[in-house]
Amino acid sequence: MTRSGTNDSNPVHPATTAGAPAPTPTPAPTMRAVTQPRYGSPDALRVTLVPVPSPGPNEVRVRIRAAGVDAGTWHLVTGKPYLMRLLGFGVRGPRSGTLGLAFAGEVDAVGSAVTAFQPGDRVFGSHGGAFAEFVCAPESMLARMPSDAGFDAAATLPVSGVTALQAVRDAGEVHAGQSVLVIGAGGGVGSFAVQLAVAAGATVTAVCSGSKESLVRSLGASEVVDYTQTDVTALDRRWDVIIDIAGNRRLSRLRRILGKRGTLVLVGGENGGPVLGGMERMLGATVLNAFTSQRLRGLISRENAADFDVLAAAVTSGAIVPAIDTPYPLAEAGAAVTHVAAGRARGKVILVP
Repeated sequence: MTRSGTNDSNPVHPATTAGAPAPTPTPAPTMRAVTQPRYGSPDALRVTLVPVPSPGPNEVRVRIRAAGVDAGTWHLVTGKPYLMRLLGFGVRGPRSGTLGLAFAGEVDAVGSAVTAFQPGDRVFGSHGGAFAEFVCAPESMLARMPSDAGFDAAATLPVSGVTALQAVRDAGEVHAGQSVLVIGAGGGVGSFAVQLAVAAGATVTAVCSGSKESLVRSLGASEVVDYTQTDVTALDRRWDVIIDIAGNRRLSRLRRILGKRGTLVLVGGENGGPVLGGMERMLGATVLNAFTSQRLRGLISRENAADFDVLAAAVTSGAIVPAIDTPYPLAEAGAAVTHVAAGRARGKVILVP
């Protein structure tokens, strides 16, 4: 059987006609990325060369200038709590071979259906694989950077900033005259929660280690409780809103210092064992909420471009100033994740490719 005048058993290949040697294939462009085939210790993270991704029709390829290191990254590295494996994150290793979520950088290429961005635009956003030199993200998960913000600052917003914003909003829109207690105030999410509550007119009490007192006071906290010296749940006081980011205090103890019609927002969960990892507090809050005048909320934040824009405007107005602890090079991703997981970060930790 023939096709276009050639015999399938002896096809003609233009590259080899007239005795010319076949050309050497052009290697696909590669980039550096932090990859992880199996769950394990952050010490095992390494930078490897992987293909540069190509954007789909509705995607934007961003050259990453800074990436945020979030507390959730430790869970993806270690695979704990085990519940997350059952929820679709991967059984033996993360589904996404490249780590990272929050990033800021410059648009490098756009898909055929993209209309909001063009090469050269400075953007920030959220998508898996941000611990790399390039990432392809849906157009809908990007926003333009605040005009006067650097890449380091913008990379703190998509996850930690959004989580804090949604926590303050979930508390019933924190407003002037309220007393707000932020537990875990010195970390990435907490540093934003303090500022957002202060910007809303609330009086903020921050719970953190003594080494972070100067930081949280500079962000607007009126009072600081050093948890290494004082158990805040033992104080004879009540707050209108409690935002618990540290995730290791019993619900009963938190409710004791919450106003009778106050709101408790639990942001994530820690120190609850390898199976549930503290998520049982969220389940308990959901059940108890139906039987008390207190509002008990478990927050699972979801990144979105609308909230990115809200945060960008807050940075532009000066309502929030991202607090950056330490920039780490990409090759030290393991050390950066360990630093955050140990609770030593003063504000936000970032990676710089």
